[in-house]
Amino acid sequence: MFAGAVRMNLSRIETVMAAIRQRIAGRSLIAGERLPSVRSLAKTMAVSVSTVVEAYARLVAEGAIQSRPGAGFYIANHAAPLALSEVGPKLDRVVDPFWVSRQSLEANDAALKPGCGWLPPSWLPEDAMRRGLRTLSRSDGLALSEYGTPLGLPALRQLISRRLADHGVEAAPDQIMLTESGTQAIDLLCRFLLEPGDTVLIDDPCYFNFQALLRAHRAHLVSVPYTPNGPDTEAFAAVLAEHKPRLYITNSGIHNPTGATLSPVVAHRVLKLAELHGLTVIEDDIFADFEINPAPRLAAFDGLDRVIQIGSFSKTLSAAARCGFIAARPEWIEGLTDLKIATSFGGGRLNAELVLNVLSDGGYRKHLDGLRGRLAKARRDIGEKLRRLGIEPWIEPQAGMFLWCTLPDELDAADISRAALAHNVVLAPGNAFSLAQDAKSYLRFNVSQSGDERIFDVLSAEMKKPPPK
Repeated sequence: MFAGAVRMNLSRIETVMAAIRQRIAGRSLIAGERLPSVRSLAKTMAVSVSTVVEAYARLVAEGAIQSRPGAGFYIANHAAPLALSEVGPKLDRVVDPFWVSRQSLEANDAALKPGCGWLPPSWLPEDAMRRGLRTLSRSDGLALSEYGTPLGLPALRQLISRRLADHGVEAAPDQIMLTESGTQAIDLLCRFLLEPGDTVLIDDPCYFNFQALLRAHRAHLVSVPYTPNGPDTEAFAAVLAEHKPRLYITNSGIHNPTGATLSPVVAHRVLKLAELHGLTVIEDDIFADFEINPAPRLAAFDGLDRVIQIGSFSKTLSAAARCGFIAARPEWIEGLTDLKIATSFGGGRLNAELVLNVLSDGGYRKHLDGLRGRLAKARRDIGEKLRRLGIEPWIEPQAGMFLWCTLPDELDAADISRAALAHNVVLAPGNAFSLAQDAKSYLRFNVSQSGDERIFDVLSAEMKKPPPK
């Protein structure tokens, strides 16, 4: 339990202290809980008794633990603030999901962000958004001042129902609940479906914030390798049999980070296994509008029985107008509605009204047609530029903004990403997406954010340098 936290660059005493601090920060050790005896911990961590004695003494001195004569050592009664970056193994910050998110979100306007996960403002329908805002400004005061209903704006739910039907997903408006974002949708579902310690299955690689959010819910994570056609079904079956996960979270339309799409054969096998093992599936479909030819959807094959589908509009409309949704069984929607009231009270009516206005605008379909063509050209152009540097796309995605690429000569993407940051270039190294930490030589490129030649100059220069010692 403690042994996994060993870090070679720490002294043995510091290693023991770091292991205990990590578990306190992640709240797997709580206030008042008794620590293992000195001899027991020494045996577990393969250190001497004197090492543990000194580590405990230093932790007592800094107030993290308390000594109770004759009774042992206990976690101090004051609760430490939750530190998500400490939940799970302590990773190099350059491959930490929080590092990627922070660098992308906090970068200055001059930064180049081929590692981020959104379109540049110039690729979004700014004129349609402005028209929508003007329409809202002339509407009655309810949209500008009142709480939304817990399920969310009826007209937008009706529109989403029709859009889902285009992908073969039958969901009546009362099976759809609006959320503030796709991330909030997953957060609500985790609150609704999981208990701390439950096992959750994710793809490897997968969107890194799945890992961060699930750790916040104290879930135990296991992963299955992702192939160009979906999860490796043999590995999927083995993981279900061994770990009995309660939940599987995936993208099946356009997979993040690989850009792969699910095949009908794999979808059928995944649903059969899910039924056999009582597995619930959350299908994150936030990239649906990027597709020209819709890929198979688990929710369509399943009929929203054990599959829940979520979506949002941040990728194709605006990340500032946050609005997402959950489509699920009617009885689950009722429970989720209560949970939404408890955690955020009413819905974000203003954003929902704005999204409805823009989606109903005749120009939105034209915007999507142009966007898909622009992304297809960018994938070709950026892929060619990367190949000239010896960086090879894993597959040729049929849609979307991402290229999942391998570096030559097994170069370390974390080292290159750290060096690139010094040049104001934010990259997304592979191990940020990999629970198994076996994507060391991968980078995810957002082609819409990769047009500046300086990105390739920095990559070329850094790839030629000897690795840091």
